[in-house]
Amino acid sequence: MPELPEVEVTRRSFADRIAGARVLGAWLGKPLRWPLGVDPAALAGRTVRGVRRRGKYLLLDLNEGLLLLHLGMSGSLQFALDLPAAGPHDHFELRTDRGVLRLHDPRRFGAVVHVRDEADPVARKLLGHLGVEPLTEAFDAEAFYQALRQRQAPIKQVLLAGQLVVGVGNIYASEALFLAGIRPTVVAQRLSRPRVARLHAAIRTVLSRALEVGGSTLKDFSNAQGQTGYFQLETMVYDRAGQPCRVCASPVRQLRQGQRSTFYCSVCQRP
Repeated sequence: MPELPEVEVTRRSFADRIAGARVLGAWLGKPLRWPLGVDPAALAGRTVRGVRRRGKYLLLDLNEGLLLLHLGMSGSLQFALDLPAAGPHDHFELRTDRGVLRLHDPRRFGAVVHVRDEADPVARKLLGHLGVEPLTEAFDAEAFYQALRQRQAPIKQVLLAGQLVVGVGNIYASEALFLAGIRPTVVAQRLSRPRVARLHAAIRTVLSRALEVGGSTLKDFSNAQGQTGYFQLETMVYDRAGQPCRVCASPVRQLRQGQRSTFYCSVCQRP
């Protein structure tokens, strides 16, 4: 699933090019996860003011209204002056005078939703529960510690929930916990202030590095220019079950948490 680094990399790959574009029309193919919420023809004539990101959502600000885009489990965006005819897994296009923005999503778990603004009830339902952005000043170490003290779930599950901090998906949670030396099964409220401080720093470090190398491409992720990411080539534990830890050479272990695979080193990560 595209996580914060992949979504932010995607945003950066087309935001400057589409800003100021005039919408010529829109096309909607097979139904996606949620309805568009407006007749596609009604988008014609509007102007794209810019592209922002909130968690794993891309927000296309229009001069009238707002489009929320979610890439789902396997979605990706393309933006180009000219694209070939839409294929069976292409489900939305925004045609502008600067190019075509197309959503490709084989599993159709993604979505494009039109709302009035961020105060719209639909927007509040989708965005209102999201935690702070981890690469901003709002992600404060002490506030993070105080919030974790109220959580009785395993720390990895708390990170994946996205209610305290957004964007720490499965790959990045495993990697951040390794860097912080914390076992993913530790109950969140048991973590001491120093250990939370290390985790806070590790989250920032891991996500920043993922952005630098274009995110992770495990199957078919690419940004809006068709470029893949390389973070998966340098993971310390993720998807390395049975292989030697890059630090201590002990075998990397794998377990299931909430239907997701977790990878960790039993020597480097203390319970």
